[in-house]
Amino acid sequence: MPVLDALVAAGADIEAPGAVIGGGTPLADARGFGQWRAAHRLVELGARVTVQDAATLGLLDRVRAYAEADEPPSPDEITGAFRGACHGGHLRTAQYLHRRGADVNRCGHDGMTPLDIARAQDADDVVRWLRGLDARSAS
Repeated sequence: MPVLDALVAAGADIEAPGAVIGGGTPLADARGFGQWRAAHRLVELGARVTVQDAATLGLLDRVRAYAEADEPPSPDEITGAFRGACHGGHLRTAQYLHRRGADVNRCGHDGMTPLDIARAQDADDVVRWLRGLDARSAS
């Protein structure tokens, strides 16, 4: 965290494109690589937060605001956010997105389903819940 804070204090652009994850922002990389403290710190510092960022970090109030906006996320964005919630191990956020129509079995570019993602993160409560929905593994 001290390095992140020092870079921002020196003028680093927290919205700079070029991340490994889809060429996005530093926040996209922090959440994609499970660097939760760095991701939350970037949010604290004012980074722009997408619905997927919010879901992955378990920011349910922000997810709700996106979902209930005049122009809500598309079904694909809802499912992407759902996958993020599973990656972050955020059961309540995943449940909310499921109620909004997320596809519990969609494989991503990584070849993993939400169940696979939750297992990889040792998010046992999310895994149990997904199993209760008869969610499938890609394998």
